[in-house]
Amino acid sequence: MRKELISWQEVDRLIDHLIPQFHTNFDAILMLSKGGTIPGSILSEVLGIEDLLLVKIDYPKEFEMETQRQDPRLLAWPNIKNFPADSQLANKNILIVSNAWGTGRCLSTIKSRISGVQGIPFTCVLHFNPKMNLFKNDKPDFFAAITDAWIIYPWEAARGKDILLANFC
Repeated sequence: MRKELISWQEVDRLIDHLIPQFHTNFDAILMLSKGGTIPGSILSEVLGIEDLLLVKIDYPKEFEMETQRQDPRLLAWPNIKNFPADSQLANKNILIVSNAWGTGRCLSTIKSRISGVQGIPFTCVLHFNPKMNLFKNDKPDFFAAITDAWIIYPWEAARGKDILLANFC
């Protein structure tokens, strides 16, 4: 898979591309850790949304990285940790923010959980990868760019860690 490192300036351009797409007033932003915290924080400032929520996504450790590289569809469904209380989501417009929609498993799982407590979820990412998407009838509600590359965000490049899972979400 082709890798593409983007700059902070490109992140700013992507955020600027997202802003005109919003025609809903959101009650809260739910950021997926770790990929959604920076774009979610920037969006909260721009949109004036003070209610920020965070959810952590983990994957079972038994899956080998080589298997994941061969076919991301073989990955397990995400384990959700630190999910907000139902009262923080019920009857509210919730903007779910992550850096990318790869397979769609993370955001679709979170979206379903919010709907299950009568919240109104909206998904938002910087990059959408339709070739990896496992959900043919679903895609992000808001996205800034379409790509088939493995995007390395400026906040990931500095960490120097293997970030494969973030892009398969």
